[in-house]
Amino acid sequence: MTQDCRTIPDLLRNVVKNIHDENTTFLLRKTDLAWEEISYKQTLSNADAISSYFVEMGIKKGDRLALLIENSPEYIYYDQGLQQIGAVNVSIFPTLVESEVEYILNDSGARAILVGNQFLFKKILKLANKVPTLERIIPVFDDYEKYCENVSINAGVIGFKKLILEGESVVNKYAAKLNAMRKDVLPNDLSSLIYTSGTTGVPKGVMLTHSNFVENVRVCLYQIPVINEKETFLSFLPLSHVFERTATYHVSCAKGCKIAFAESLELLAKNMTEIKPTVMSCVPRLLERIHDKAMKSGTSAGGTKARIFLWALETGKRIRQLKEAGTDQGFILNTKQKIAEKLVFSKIKEKTGGRLKFMISGGAALPKNVGEFFGNLGIKVLEGFGLTETSPVMSVTEYHRQVYGTVGRIVPQIEVGIQDIESKEFIAVQTHDSFDEAFDCAEGEIVVRGHCVMKGYWNKPFETSEVLDSAGWFHTGDIGRFYKGNLQITDRLKNMLVNAYGKNVYPTPVENTYLKSPKIEQIFLVGDKREYITAIVIPSRETLQETFGKTNEFFQQSDLFIEDQEIVEWIDHDVKTLSKELAKFERIKHFLVKRNPFTIDDGEITPTLKAKRKVIEKKFASQIDRMYNNQPLAE
Repeated sequence: MTQDCRTIPDLLRNVVKNIHDENTTFLLRKTDLAWEEISYKQTLSNADAISSYFVEMGIKKGDRLALLIENSPEYIYYDQGLQQIGAVNVSIFPTLVESEVEYILNDSGARAILVGNQFLFKKILKLANKVPTLERIIPVFDDYEKYCENVSINAGVIGFKKLILEGESVVNKYAAKLNAMRKDVLPNDLSSLIYTSGTTGVPKGVMLTHSNFVENVRVCLYQIPVINEKETFLSFLPLSHVFERTATYHVSCAKGCKIAFAESLELLAKNMTEIKPTVMSCVPRLLERIHDKAMKSGTSAGGTKARIFLWALETGKRIRQLKEAGTDQGFILNTKQKIAEKLVFSKIKEKTGGRLKFMISGGAALPKNVGEFFGNLGIKVLEGFGLTETSPVMSVTEYHRQVYGTVGRIVPQIEVGIQDIESKEFIAVQTHDSFDEAFDCAEGEIVVRGHCVMKGYWNKPFETSEVLDSAGWFHTGDIGRFYKGNLQITDRLKNMLVNAYGKNVYPTPVENTYLKSPKIEQIFLVGDKREYITAIVIPSRETLQETFGKTNEFFQQSDLFIEDQEIVEWIDHDVKTLSKELAKFERIKHFLVKRNPFTIDDGEITPTLKAKRKVIEKKFASQIDRMYNNQPLAE
């Protein structure tokens, strides 16, 4: 990535100019039984065709073009095509309900939308006439015509393949204009609107510039210099979210890495063994599930197998601790490591494809014990922190230096402050250059200023002024501190519970403590202005079925909550055990067992899997009140 790379179009063209031949594979996707390889030349050719089609259509710099599509090569073609003519990417989470999609299209004034599958296409057809700016609907699948029968819509519908063909027919006509438009895209021009639903309120369009994205990639690569042009990323987190777009897509464009698109979350494990990725972006929940399955597989049989597994983990732990302390592990421990690797670690690594250099975890805090588990195996997990509004990375773990339970060192060229919640006085301000391994401070709200901070919220000056102060500090709403020089996240400011005695309880670390139990899939803490903490617990379906022999019908019952005393006591055993790790005022006194998980479709969690606290508390208010009053749920 050269210094003259300043915009998204610059990145990919720099690869074919300075890193790879244009016929080198850039993208991979599964078709039937084989992985299709797509070159840089094909990608840029399709992007030029899309640009030409949109120029012919009258799209100009600053116009908004939407995408409602799962991760795929078409996403990349479309994004590259619109970025190089200065149009703005409006990516919409495929999981959003119809009303939210309609709101985003109208708020952004989108002129066209790329649609990924039949289900999403039918959703768009239903709301299209409620979006007066919408001129084109572009399905990527072949048999879209049958869904248009007996449907009257104002926007034109054109299949993605036909759009490419029509664009190719006018590429020569617009070749000179495309070059001029590409040069006319400036670093501070708007690149994308990413709508963040958050846990309350209507979606807000975060305005991110080309400079936001490119400079964020530049400093991340400076902080993790081991990424090179030979990497293969396996992409499964949504490109509609800023984390995957930056950490996988834009990083790959900057360094010349390959991107393979996972078929689905269900087929991710299979795809890992096929693609053998070297780097993956992931979320803590995936790592927690790998941890839980590995622990269960290694210990459930008992006997010699379990003893070997636990011995290997203890050996790995000792080696990890010595490495972190900068101490040589010696001949005996080195021999033990080779045995542990052969008998245990290699078998777990094979399931990831066997080539992983590291994984990048973001989107939420990774439980400390899970990070240490992977470290004991010799699988490096780098944690990062940021928000959509910060492009997103503010800090990330250095490859050679890890402090578990933190989200790493501040990236270059930005300032991160810790501000007292009440007085608003600064407790500390740190930069990349001021890093000190011995530095600790008290916790407060995390604030940031620098190249990563958004322009503001689209069409929302008041909401922008609420989070961006006059000195340029963006107020993240996250609580944290510096620990051993690294940033450590405590929780969201809005999540903080204040009990009836004035004690502050941060739900995330408490919930993560209870999530150590393999019996618990999700947990939601309750207790604001109450005398003690309670929770809604969702059991692990797989573990519950194995333990009690429950069939799928059990989870389809109309009762939202499980009151079977045997199941409640089964979960309560782990709750009481894990409560010993917490302060008394943080411990769960009572809990409800919800039959099925919180979902996006039910409006209980965001697309990034964060609980919508007010929604959940309101939805289950009567059950929560009865729990506090020690009354049965059903009367």
